[in-house]
Amino acid sequence: MDRLSQRFDGMMNRRSLLAGVAACGLSAALPAPVAAANPILLRPIPKSGETIPAIGMGTWITFNVGEDEALREQRSEVLRRFFALGGGMIDSSPMYGSAEAVVGDGLARLGAPDTLFSATKVWTWRGSAGEEQMANSRRLWGLPSFDLMQIHNLLGWEDHLETLLRDKAEGRIRYIGVTTSHGRRHDDLEKIMANQPIDFVQFTYNVVDREAEQRLLPLAAERRLAVIINRPFRRGALFPPVEGKPLPGWAAEIDCANWAQVFLKFIVSHPAVTCAIPATSQVVHMEENMGAMTGRLPDEALRQRMARDLEAV
Repeated sequence: MDRLSQRFDGMMNRRSLLAGVAACGLSAALPAPVAAANPILLRPIPKSGETIPAIGMGTWITFNVGEDEALREQRSEVLRRFFALGGGMIDSSPMYGSAEAVVGDGLARLGAPDTLFSATKVWTWRGSAGEEQMANSRRLWGLPSFDLMQIHNLLGWEDHLETLLRDKAEGRIRYIGVTTSHGRRHDDLEKIMANQPIDFVQFTYNVVDREAEQRLLPLAAERRLAVIINRPFRRGALFPPVEGKPLPGWAAEIDCANWAQVFLKFIVSHPAVTCAIPATSQVVHMEENMGAMTGRLPDEALRQRMARDLEAV
């Protein structure tokens, strides 16, 4: 994730990473009219065939701004730009402090756009507490139901899965998912993916963290599970090694105007990936991220070259 909270506003500016872009004959950022004029990358949810935009938005830390009115207004502008550029999925969790309340406030200011794909999580050990927590999430978002409810980091998943299956049958949610952001839980996640009636799975994958290529991504394709990718920028750690470096020559071949788009196109070009959810508190970074949904994508040969080149940085 990039720009992890308002505490980091004004710190390392991702624009500084674009110094070499001009040498590739590309603009420093994707202009809004270009993004609007080009078709955006949509990916199907395997269990239903419904399509969603391949770049969504995470809210961990970045939307945890409490009651600060100025910061809430600024996050609303981030949301506004997200939807203007074709955004759909917003992912949050009760674990993220005030993020759900801030998302709900922003949606109220924008009039809850029709393209919203609402995704949040249940995060409690006790299955009996899950219903109350999910009801509170609906209240905070200002929504009668969620598109996707996920069991956060597999916490109490057996009990919660029963509740989610009932909620799905009764129309309070449309899809069920499980998540992890910890590589050490991949064995447990794999067992759930193989044996449980879920629709979505969420885990970490990026050009550096590629363990998911070995088992999780192939299994998701086999089981027809939609895949959400968290930590696409490795909590922002992918940017410092490339700061001040020009984009590689192959970036122009896949219409990348900045490093964020390079990192995101590597992810969403994988055939098993449905949506990546970078987080940001800055409109300018949102514009950069959403630009990864337009233009050409790398094929498998170029994906392998991208991985090799970036591992060498």
